[in-house]
Amino acid sequence: MKKRSPLAVFLLAFPTIGIYSWYWAVKTKGELNRRGGSVPTAWIWLIPVIGGIYWYWRYSEAVQTVTQGKTTALVSFLLLFLLGMIGQAVLQNAFNKVDPESTGAVQAPGGWGVQSS
Repeated sequence: MKKRSPLAVFLLAFPTIGIYSWYWAVKTKGELNRRGGSVPTAWIWLIPVIGGIYWYWRYSEAVQTVTQGKTTALVSFLLLFLLGMIGQAVLQNAFNKVDPESTGAVQAPGGWGVQSS
């Protein structure tokens, strides 16, 4: 995951009238997917009401996978859905702590790499 300043993630939303928040979400979606997440395209936001909720939930599941459970899907979803830009800053802080070599895969007892869910 690319390291970004959580404060910048929060503050850049203001002068850009929220556009940076959308940009951040789409950029981090790609980074999450490269590390084993499965976040759908952001175009799903165009479906009124349920599109955004569904997308945030799938994004949150990917956050749980990539952070290896340190940030759960429920906590991630609530941060994004209820706190918006503040939640994005908190998640960026969690992303900054992700091991750059990690792919989100968890080692199973038999030595087989298993995707965490």
